[in-house]
Amino acid sequence: MSNGSSAPPPQRPGIGNTYRGARTALRALAVLLVGCLAALGVAASATAADGDDLIKVFVVQDPAQTGGQLATLASVAASTLGDASRAGEILDLNRGLAQPDGGALNGADDQLRPGWILRLPPDASGPDVQQARDTGNQGTASSAPDGAGAPGGGSGTTAAGSTMFTIPLAAAIAVLGAIVLALVTAGIVGRRKVRGVYGAVMRAVHGMGAPVKRRRRLMLRRAMGRRFATDADSVRRAYGTVAEFAAGRPRPETPVYALRVDNAGATVWLSASDALEAPWRSIDGTRWRHATAGAGWLDGPVDGGTASWAATSATCLVRVGTDTEGEAVFVDLSRLDGVLSVTGDHGVARDVVQNVLAEIARIRPDTPVTVLRGADGAPPPALPAGLTQLGRADLPAATPSTAVHGTVRAAASRRPVQGLVVVAGTPTGQEAAELAALCGPGGAGWTGLVYGEVSGAHWRWYTDADGDVDIPALDVKLTVPA
Repeated sequence: MSNGSSAPPPQRPGIGNTYRGARTALRALAVLLVGCLAALGVAASATAADGDDLIKVFVVQDPAQTGGQLATLASVAASTLGDASRAGEILDLNRGLAQPDGGALNGADDQLRPGWILRLPPDASGPDVQQARDTGNQGTASSAPDGAGAPGGGSGTTAAGSTMFTIPLAAAIAVLGAIVLALVTAGIVGRRKVRGVYGAVMRAVHGMGAPVKRRRRLMLRRAMGRRFATDADSVRRAYGTVAEFAAGRPRPETPVYALRVDNAGATVWLSASDALEAPWRSIDGTRWRHATAGAGWLDGPVDGGTASWAATSATCLVRVGTDTEGEAVFVDLSRLDGVLSVTGDHGVARDVVQNVLAEIARIRPDTPVTVLRGADGAPPPALPAGLTQLGRADLPAATPSTAVHGTVRAAASRRPVQGLVVVAGTPTGQEAAELAALCGPGGAGWTGLVYGEVSGAHWRWYTDADGDVDIPALDVKLTVPA
C-alpha cells in the first residue's frame, strides 16, 4: 500500500563522484585552454605590432613594361596622389636615401631608375601604390614592396630594433593537445557541451584564417588591375563586337548594355524586348551568346583601332571587373544616362570608381573630370594622369531652357560621356545641386560617378568587403580591381 509519496530511486555508488570529478577536470582544462589562447593572443598582438611599420611606396617600372614611358616625380605624384604638383613631397621623403642599385634621388631633375622604391605620403592611393616594411634606417631605402621580398610573401626586411615573438613547437603542440583533451572530456560530460565547444573552436579557427583570406584576395584584385592596364586586345575585341549592333540600313541600333569577350566567343546583355538571330543563342531573358563572335575582330593596330572607336562612337566601354570564370565584363557608361551610385563597403566602392576612371583615361584621354567632396568625408580618388581635372569655375553651365529637379529622368537614354563628376561619399545639399546641374535633366550632359548614397540614380551598384560588386540591372556579380 502506497502512502502517496515515493522515495527517490537508489543511486549507484560512485556516479555522483564521477560526474563531479569530470566537471572539475573540465574546469581545469578550460582554465588551461584559456591560458594557452591568451598566450596565442599575445603572440598575435606582437605580430600585429610588426605591421605598424608598413609604409606606402611606388616601384619604378622598366620602360618596357610601361610602353616606353619613363616615370618622373610628377607622373608618380599624379598617379598616386592625384596632383602632379605634389612631386616635391615625394622628393623630400626620398632625398638621399640609398636605392637598391646604389644610387640616390637628390634633386627634382634626377632621372628615376627602374627598380627604385620611392616612399609616398600616407594619403597615396591607386593601383600603383604598394606597401613595404620600413627598415628604420635613416640612410637607406631598403624597404621592399609587400610580397616582393623574401619567399612566402613577406617584405624581406624587419624594422630596426623590433622584437620578434615566436611560439616554440612544444608550446604549439601543448595547445593542440589541450584542445583535444578538452573536447574528449566534454564528450564524457555531455554531447551538448561537445557541440558548443566544437562550434567555438571552429569559429576561432575561421576567425584566425579571415585575415589571410582577405590578404590573398587583395593580392588577386591588385593583379587584376595590372592585367587591365596592359590588356588592350580585349578592349579592341569588345569594341569590334559592339560594332555588329550599330545602326545600319535598314536596321536600327540594338542597345548593348554590357558584354564579355573571351577566347571562345562573346556574350552581350540586351534589353528584355530585344532578340537576336542565329548564330546568336539566348542564355536567358537578357543575355545572348555567340560561340565565335569577338575573336579576331578589328585586327588593325591596337592603339589605332581602339582609339578611333572611342573617339568616333558614343560607346564608352569600361571593364568593371571579372566574373566567376575570371573573364572581364565591360559596361557601356553611355547607357548610365546620368548618375551611377556605388554603395556598400566604402573602400571597395571607391575602388570601383577608381578603376572606371583608369579605364576612361586609357580609352578617352583628356576627358574632363571634377571631384566633389561628400558629406561623410570619404577620401577622394587619385585621378589618373590621362584625365583633365577642372575646378568649379571651369565647369560648363546647365541648359537654361529646362528646369533641374534632381537627377531622375523619365526613361533612360543614351548619351556620350562628355565629362565626369566624381562625388567622394554621399553628396551634401550643395554638391547634390551641382551634380544635378551637370548630370540631371537639362544639365550639361555629364556622367556622375558617386561612391555613396544618392537619390535618382538610374544605375545602382552594391559592393561588399570581399571586393565584389553586385550589378542588379545586369544580374551579375563581379570581382573588382584594387
